[in-house]
Amino acid sequence: MIVCVCKSVSDRKIRASIAEGVDSFDELQFELGVATCCGKCEESVRDVMAQSGVCASRCGVEHHAHPVPLTFYERKAA
Repeated sequence: MIVCVCKSVSDRKIRASIAEGVDSFDELQFELGVATCCGKCEESVRDVMAQSGVCASRCGVEHHAHPVPLTFYERKAA
């Protein structure tokens, strides 16, 4: 699903970048451009990072006892 509408970045793309060695939010911003336009996707990007096993200290998300729901935005045709 699309996580960052502004840059058309999906959760799969984020996970693929993490698998390739990207391990911080700043690196994801640089590589994929997430959360650099409107910023609405930042929390969702950080959630995907946490779910992918990236350390909380690296992505800025604390682990919660209960899962935090993800918010995804869908792109609509013009």
